[in-house]
Amino acid sequence: MSDTQFHSDLDVRFTLSGESDNGLTFGATIDLDEIGDDDPAGVPAGDPIAANPNNGDPVEELAVFVSGGFGTVTLGDVDGALAWALADLEIAAGAIADDHTEHGGFSEADEFDGLNDGQILRYDYSFGAFGVAASLELDDSGSADDVYGLGLTYGAELGGIALGFGLGYQDGGDTYGDIVGVSVDANFHNGFEAVLNYWDQSAGALGGTDNDYIGVALGYTVDALSFTVNYGEFDTGSEGFGLAANYDLGGGAVVQFGYGDTDGGNDTFSLGVAMSF
Repeated sequence: MSDTQFHSDLDVRFTLSGESDNGLTFGATIDLDEIGDDDPAGVPAGDPIAANPNNGDPVEELAVFVSGGFGTVTLGDVDGALAWALADLEIAAGAIADDHTEHGGFSEADEFDGLNDGQILRYDYSFGAFGVAASLELDDSGSADDVYGLGLTYGAELGGIALGFGLGYQDGGDTYGDIVGVSVDANFHNGFEAVLNYWDQSAGALGGTDNDYIGVALGYTVDALSFTVNYGEFDTGSEGFGLAANYDLGGGAVVQFGYGDTDGGNDTFSLGVAMSF
């Protein structure tokens, strides 16, 4: 059997928005191709919670929001406050089959969302350089704990570098345990950017592990070229790295190469053209 395969994927997303007479903004996002997916919305990498009583519920890839001077309230398939606060490790470049993010050392805080049915209510508000958020994901089964989240962000310009700081906490009770995380991201205004994430997770009754995670990503963009490399490891032993390189052809077409390597495991790569319309 050949290890080389063809791969294609389609992502269709609608964004709707409107404004009321008194200035309220409202809208919705719909990820059409994902509606009806029966996988749980977020299971931490290498850490499945097989006994989750809500696993198998349809994950509705849509969210609605209302925004005004009071902040923004969002309900649906949306990041919890922990993932909202921490910076993404996916920067600068992408890959056709996400090889650079599928290795055993890659993880992001949104993997801890969807522990119940994936329907999250989040409130967030920004004032000056600060941002705050609170989130709630209810248990529908009556046999698990609700999941609460809190997040705080701060942005600053220091020595010509745009810095972002994030702090998040998520409490899943005895069912899922809790997690606290921090992140720092930097934009050097010369094409370089970097992200550092760290979190500590405690296990719950339905699975998971007590572990620490650290992940770092570097990105660079110059003209039509963009590159990224990331590395991550869990103190439970899993680690790996990924890289991606893109060339922008213009008009929405981008040549993408990706590679991922898991320490002591498999490595994968992909090459193709991504098209956006």
